[in-house]
Amino acid sequence: MKTVKISSSRYPSLLKQISDPPQQLYYKGKWDSKLFKNCLAVVGARQMTGYGRRATNELVAKIASMGVTIVSGFMYGVDAQAHRAALSVGGKTIAVMPCGIDVIHPSHQKKLYEEIIAANGLIISELETNHPPALWIFPKRNRIVAGLSKAVLVVEAGFDSGSLITADLAKKFNRKLLAVPGPITSSLSQGTLQLIKNGADLASDANDILVNYGLNYQEYSMNRFSAAGLNKLERGIIDKLTQEPKDIDTLSRLVNISISDLGATLSLMQLRGIVTKEKDKYHFIQEKVC
Repeated sequence: MKTVKISSSRYPSLLKQISDPPQQLYYKGKWDSKLFKNCLAVVGARQMTGYGRRATNELVAKIASMGVTIVSGFMYGVDAQAHRAALSVGGKTIAVMPCGIDVIHPSHQKKLYEEIIAANGLIISELETNHPPALWIFPKRNRIVAGLSKAVLVVEAGFDSGSLITADLAKKFNRKLLAVPGPITSSLSQGTLQLIKNGADLASDANDILVNYGLNYQEYSMNRFSAAGLNKLERGIIDKLTQEPKDIDTLSRLVNISISDLGATLSLMQLRGIVTKEKDKYHFIQEKVC
């Protein structure tokens, strides 16, 4: 059983500053203090929409690719999607569990749980290792999600969403609060739109969030991809694939090039080990251009 106590120099400094920090954290994975240097909390609806999934993928993949650690609560919906988006680009993520670290909740996310550990991320909890989940734990857990992070991003939330508890904690802890705008006709946009009305920063692209970390995605990606010898088309392809894997028809529309010409470029990128193809979808191999 691995733990980090509040008296330890390894204990996250930001978390220690909140009014009621956990006295110790149980964890699985590789504890590395660098993980806590720049953390972004990402929260949102469990019953996320397709729009919520796309927004989470696009924003989180870009942010995680720049070294910002994604913190979330491991629940299905936006939480799980944020963890997956970070992992998809070789980024780091921390799952703050609503139970002990030896309990996988929800149980159907066992693969995600294992992938986080395998990618040198962390599974953490203030509860003893086999403690079962309970309703009272979720709001208590949210203070850790917010407390670890310099900023909190709310992707989708209804008026009664638990994500609004985390948003309130962000304000209480003097963290930057950001919200993704959504359709006014969607019930899952009502909470986020209200947050924006009440002063949360609007987050419509990665740089709206990254400015709080002194980072700029466009400059970073241009320098990184140019250094890797990628041309404009290849950079455009990678930009789309960092959001999520895509089939060739979708990519053709997004980069505005014929399928035949795109296929030739993708074949060369596969030979160079920059992209791979699985089940008719192309995936970006992050480490090849780092």
